[in-house]
Amino acid sequence: MPEGEDIPVDVILLNTCGFIGDAKEESVQAVLEAVEKKNRGDASSVIVFGCLSQRYADELPALIPEVDGWFGARDLNPVIRALGVEPDAGRNTDRLLTTPSHYAYLKISEGCDRRCSYCAIPFIRGAHKSVPMEELVEEATLLAAKGVRELIIIAQDTTYYGLDLYRRRALAELLQKLSEVDGIEWIRIHYSYPAAFPEDVLDQMANNPKVCRYMDIPLQHISDKVLDNMHRNVSGAWTRELIGKMREKVPGVVLRTTMIVGHPGEGKRDFKELLDFVEEARFERLGAFKYSEEEGTYGAENFKDSISSRVKQERLDELMSLQSGISLQYNQSRVGTEVEVIVDDFSDGIFVCRSEFESPEVDGEILVRHDVAVMGDVDPYSLIGDFMKVRITGADEYDLIAEPIEF
Repeated sequence: MPEGEDIPVDVILLNTCGFIGDAKEESVQAVLEAVEKKNRGDASSVIVFGCLSQRYADELPALIPEVDGWFGARDLNPVIRALGVEPDAGRNTDRLLTTPSHYAYLKISEGCDRRCSYCAIPFIRGAHKSVPMEELVEEATLLAAKGVRELIIIAQDTTYYGLDLYRRRALAELLQKLSEVDGIEWIRIHYSYPAAFPEDVLDQMANNPKVCRYMDIPLQHISDKVLDNMHRNVSGAWTRELIGKMREKVPGVVLRTTMIVGHPGEGKRDFKELLDFVEEARFERLGAFKYSEEEGTYGAENFKDSISSRVKQERLDELMSLQSGISLQYNQSRVGTEVEVIVDDFSDGIFVCRSEFESPEVDGEILVRHDVAVMGDVDPYSLIGDFMKVRITGADEYDLIAEPIEF
């Protein structure tokens, strides 16, 4: 067909997000575009599932009646049946990758038992439910057989893993079992809730060479007043102590966190305390968001969203400006060091790589020039998914430049 023209399909299947305003708008737009394709004859039907349709199950069918099926966040079997196929429990651990073939996300639980005042996830995704350890090991084994070398552990709350099944926090035990899967070389942890953090995870990170020295731990704030309003179940002092333990127990660990600015109750002093904390903690990676009032949450029902959009934006800009300088200093400190990287892509003579300290999509990249003197006549595309050793030669606040040493 001519370039840019849609190829007709039987079904457009959309997984949606309903967490915050921007994500909801993007999901609705994607649904409308799919309906337009159906109306043009480029698809026979449109099926929508996920958080948006779970959250607005009563409203959406009337608003967009052209959609042929609306399903919730956990309606896997009903979606499969809507596609004309009977679910097969024996294939629950099989995966069709949408990531590059050398890394995959491994979801270890679904739902959340936390009740953060700003968050709609618990009533969208339901209560926390861990995936049995043996199923995760089986899934990891199948992924490794397909060439996956890096597992990225995700959940709404990874550190809560195991409490429902085993009556204990079992993330560290899971990490050990996953590291024993042949072919898996890196295991990376995301979305770690700080309250009651299981410190045996740090032991795995410090002593297990397959567990990346990388921790994604959304802290959201440091002011006691704001943390209390957020229902985060931690204090500023406790948070500082936890960060200190991570730095002490895992030398060289890279910490990624997120913060929320403009939460109800965040005064000038609270925001200044947040800035001081970020300056003090020196997070290698930090993202931030403006508070978004979400209907149905405790915050929306009990707090007035009184901080103006202008002030929220100013605070966001100031925080990210501070972090930009911290990130630049960290990246510059790596110039001259040697590190093992995994090759994600190759284009225009440049390998796009990451070390254990960079997660795909959310962090910067390490760009490595193809060097015939080092690599000879090896097809550079054949190195995608492989590891190589490089020397860092340059840095900006996001990305690093490196030269190959050996592969």
